[in-house]
Amino acid sequence: MKIITADERMAERKNIKGALFGPHGIGKTSLLWTLDPTSTLFLDLEGGDLAVQDCPVDQIKIKTWDEARDMACLITGPNPAKRADQPYSQAHYDYIAKDTDPVFLDKYNVIFWDSISVASRLCWQWATGQPESMSEKTGKADNRGAYGLVGRELVQWLTQIQHCPNKDIWVVGGLDRKEDDFGRTIWVPQIEGSKAGNELPGIFDEIISMVALKDDEGNPYRAFVTSQVNSWGYPAKDRSGRLELIEEPHLGKLMEKINGPKPERRF
Repeated sequence: MKIITADERMAERKNIKGALFGPHGIGKTSLLWTLDPTSTLFLDLEGGDLAVQDCPVDQIKIKTWDEARDMACLITGPNPAKRADQPYSQAHYDYIAKDTDPVFLDKYNVIFWDSISVASRLCWQWATGQPESMSEKTGKADNRGAYGLVGRELVQWLTQIQHCPNKDIWVVGGLDRKEDDFGRTIWVPQIEGSKAGNELPGIFDEIISMVALKDDEGNPYRAFVTSQVNSWGYPAKDRSGRLELIEEPHLGKLMEKINGPKPERRF
C-alpha cells in the first residue's frame, strides 16, 4: 500500500461527488447550461431533454437498469472487491469494454446523471422479475423481497458512481413533499424504497436542494440550499465547508466555490 503524504494530499484537486434534488419543473436538467459543454457528459435516464435540446453537450440515453449498471461500471472501472459473477467486477468491466472503448470518457470532467428517481424505477422493474422478489411459499410476487433487492442494488450503484476517479459527478433527482408523524412538512428524495435515500448522506460529499424561495418582499426566486441546518426541511449537506446556506442555482459557479479557498471557520 502506498502512503500519500500530507503535501501530496493537500495539493491534489478533489473531485466533487454530489447529489442534487428538486421538485418537478424547478429546472434541474437545465443546469447543464451552467456547465462547460465540451467536458460534460449527460447521462439521460429521463428521456425529457427538451429544456436542453439546443445545449451542445454529449449525451447517452439509458433505458434499462442493466444499462445503468453497465455505465456506472464503465465510468468508474472495476471494483477489485467484487467476485467475477457480481456487477462492477473485473469480468463485468471487461465484458462492457469489449464493445465500448472507455477511452472516449477521457475528454469529460463532469458526469451528469439525470435522474436517480428514474433509475430507481428502472431498478424496481428489474427487481420484480428476479427470483428474490417471489415468495418461496406461494410462488407469487412479494414486494418486501423486491424492495429489499432495490435498496441493495441502488446503494451498490450509487457507491460505484461515487468512487469514480478524476471526474466530478452529479446525480440529479426529484424531491417529494411529505408530512412527518407530527404533521410537519418534510422533503425527501424521490427514490423507490427508503434504504438508498437514507444512505445518501453517507455516500455523497455534497447534497443540494434546488428549490423556490421567497425574498423579503414575497417574490419567488430559485436557489440552492446547501446545509442540513435549514428551516425549510430540505435535504442538504456541504462537506467542503465553503458554501453559504443559500447559493445561486449555477452548478459551474458552485463547483468553483467548492474547489476554491476555504473561508475562515465560523462558529
